[in-house]
Amino acid sequence: MESQPPFEQIADIPAAEMDWHLARALLDWQVEMGVDECIAEGPVDRFAVEAERVAAQAAAPAVARGGAAPAEPRAEIDAVEVARQAAQGADSLEALRAALAAYEHCELKRGARSLVFADGNPKARVMILGEAPGRDEDREGRPFVGRAGQLLDRMLAAIGLSRDAEEPEEAVYITNVLPWRPPQNRDPKPQEIAMLRPFVQKHVALAKPDLLILMGNISCQAALDRRGILKMRGQWAEAFGRPALPMTHPAYLLRQPLAKREAWADLLSLKARLEDL
Repeated sequence: MESQPPFEQIADIPAAEMDWHLARALLDWQVEMGVDECIAEGPVDRFAVEAERVAAQAAAPAVARGGAAPAEPRAEIDAVEVARQAAQGADSLEALRAALAAYEHCELKRGARSLVFADGNPKARVMILGEAPGRDEDREGRPFVGRAGQLLDRMLAAIGLSRDAEEPEEAVYITNVLPWRPPQNRDPKPQEIAMLRPFVQKHVALAKPDLLILMGNISCQAALDRRGILKMRGQWAEAFGRPALPMTHPAYLLRQPLAKREAWADLLSLKARLEDL
């Protein structure tokens, strides 16, 4: 058999003089060396080709490609506006609770065991606005039932108030900014406070208390749009159209027992305000 010329000499052989066996041997060698595409007469801008292909595919009607017509883009849901409309439609506390239970735009709902709505006498002159349920509250479905809640009950009893009292003058009504427990008791996010604020505002309007107690930073943020409870505590303000007294949260008092003296001063201020009214 006649021997083939070395591969380095093949490039110099005119295509017309190559037989089939030589061309096939050259192709096999190129494939073995990793060649996967032919070189054309002129350069090809592969990026431009791909861009044209994508543009043409996007411009072609979906029906022509054998699929369904392109869907219209979904409008972004305004969770705060949905909450506002739902709260406005509630004409009683029972209806407000049902509206909260039907609200699907807060992710906290999916991880909580219970909807913690309220406790105490809804006709009470004093309404306490807490922050969010903890583990015990999530288990029982009532606000302030853990250690902080037990301390709160003793604080209220010291000035003649109780969540179990039947007379409005001696009773309190308790709720939270958030009705669902945040994971690991983390602080509520600003967007969570914003979307649930319309329910809180409606809750106050339906309960019609004479005074509000804002327990902790989250309550002040929801009602006064401010934080800094250690500076605000003891200073009367106005929230949702009613006198409001910021106070340190009982959970803080459990961690800082020396702060109970200031809390006692706030309770005396509350008692005096009730007597004036």
